[in-house]
Amino acid sequence: MTKKRIIILNGPNLNLLGKRELIHYGNKSLEDINNNLQKYVKKKNIILDFFQSNSEGKILDYLHNRISNYDALIINAGGYTHTSVALRDCLKIFEGLIYEVHISNIYNREKFRRKSLLSEICNGVICGAGIVGYEMAIDAVIIEKNW
Repeated sequence: MTKKRIIILNGPNLNLLGKRELIHYGNKSLEDINNNLQKYVKKKNIILDFFQSNSEGKILDYLHNRISNYDALIINAGGYTHTSVALRDCLKIFEGLIYEVHISNIYNREKFRRKSLLSEICNGVICGAGIVGYEMAIDAVIIEKNW
């Protein structure tokens, strides 16, 4: 059986999960989340890769150089969700599925967080479900791809 590949891409400040704004993001670190996701897909014949950067340029370079390796992309772009036209344009070239994930509910937070520049080009958006949102996005990919 062929392995399927998903990239989990996290943007700025998500490396501080478990330390920052616990009321919004909980006490699990990004490493904890990634380890849990690896366990979640272990028997699903899916390869997960992870990338996190605080640098918009590094995120774009990563996508430019590796995006064709993946069937789906799950992205929590952090603050770039609301500001990065460059990231949006980069994602538009991807031919696979894209799911946008936010741990917190961006619609019950500050007004500037309520607008996503990415949502329109994504297959789906999951926000406010906590870290389970990443698993929900994986499940959505599995269903959509008929894996």
